[in-house]
Amino acid sequence: METKKPAKRPAIVAALIETFGFSPAVASGVVFIFAVLTALAAFWVIRSAPPRTIVISSGPEGSSFQRTADNYQKALAKHGITLEIRPSSGSLDNLARLQAGEVDIGFVTGGVSEGKDLSGLMSLGSVAYQPLLVFYRSPAPIERLSELAGKQVVVGANGSAARQLALTLLKANGIEGAPTTFVDLDAGAAATALLEGKVDAVFLTGDSASTQTLRALMRSADVRLFNYDQADAYLRRYAFLNKIVLPEGSIDLGRNLPATEVTLVGPTVELVARRELHSALIDLLLEVGKEIHGRASLLQKRGEFPAPLEHEFALSEEAQRYYKSGMGFTYRILPSFWLANLVNRLLVVVVPLAIILIPVLRLLPLGYRMRIQLKLFKCYRPLQRLERDSYGPLTAERIAELQARLDEIEAGVDALRVPASFADQFYELRTHVAFVRQRLNAAAERKAKPET
Repeated sequence: METKKPAKRPAIVAALIETFGFSPAVASGVVFIFAVLTALAAFWVIRSAPPRTIVISSGPEGSSFQRTADNYQKALAKHGITLEIRPSSGSLDNLARLQAGEVDIGFVTGGVSEGKDLSGLMSLGSVAYQPLLVFYRSPAPIERLSELAGKQVVVGANGSAARQLALTLLKANGIEGAPTTFVDLDAGAAATALLEGKVDAVFLTGDSASTQTLRALMRSADVRLFNYDQADAYLRRYAFLNKIVLPEGSIDLGRNLPATEVTLVGPTVELVARRELHSALIDLLLEVGKEIHGRASLLQKRGEFPAPLEHEFALSEEAQRYYKSGMGFTYRILPSFWLANLVNRLLVVVVPLAIILIPVLRLLPLGYRMRIQLKLFKCYRPLQRLERDSYGPLTAERIAELQARLDEIEAGVDALRVPASFADQFYELRTHVAFVRQRLNAAAERKAKPET
């Protein structure tokens, strides 16, 4: 008769069957579950990778926002990140795009988001001061903004921070309209109108005015830069404002521009992001921001920015961690951002699984071993009792009774399902059963001899 060959199974299934005594179905189920978990973990690792392209809303061409975005683009390209720059009309335009989900990050000047829904946005910190510059034509210096009443004042183009801040400060000085004329012009047109004497004053900020425009106004003999003598009062009223001092001669030492120290006020510029922005990109953006904004300049000290200054926008938890401890450990020791991020994602999967699986894998064999040993011990107890009973006076009937009990014990032993890893203990039990049977058979033979 041809012997049926055992079914060929995968090595891991066979190992589970032989090690733990699982049935083929259970062993295959365990392997399937493990394979599914592994596939899900691999899928998560792949899908959780940060995007390679992000979009920023900057500012008008030539503005400080646009130049800064260009610097970010170059720095991020070194790390394999493509930064798509979308020019805008300024902070308000940037904020609207962020709220609409059209961009991932954008520069927003403080003080322009009052009354707006910011629930889906977060701040990565302040990156620069943004003074509100007031240039005006007058034979004598003016000391208060209220002196602009009744004049033609350019408050900035729609979508710019300059416009919103200008209207806020003018309102605080009692100027909300007629007889004062508010003119809506972009920075370049506003500067031209002021230089040609068509308007009396203009409000400008770096988010919408180019460096060339600001320098032209600074160097004009017919134009003055407003000095905020009441700077401290403005700061008390508006928490988002900062006091900024422009030293004498800081613009042009040779021509001594400005001729005297000028006190300015203005908010900080925040790097604002949507809450869906990948956490790894937050670390990278702030690390790049440290290179771009950390240098000393006309308005700031070295290392002053980026800074965790929280105003209208809540500071991201990832940003808070960065400001406390810097880049994560893997990003500091590995040369590639993508390699470090991959290691981090693998750790996110492996560490929790290890915390769960290591104790389980250590306890499972122990528990299973105890379970098998209990089965063996249950056979040893009646075998030990039977052996003790065999030492007493034995009659033929008593021997037959003990042999019947031994048959039951042996049947129970034969019915045991023991994995191959416990084969030595199983066969040792069968050897002990055979030993007791040999004693009973010897006793039966002795009883049978006198009768023959």
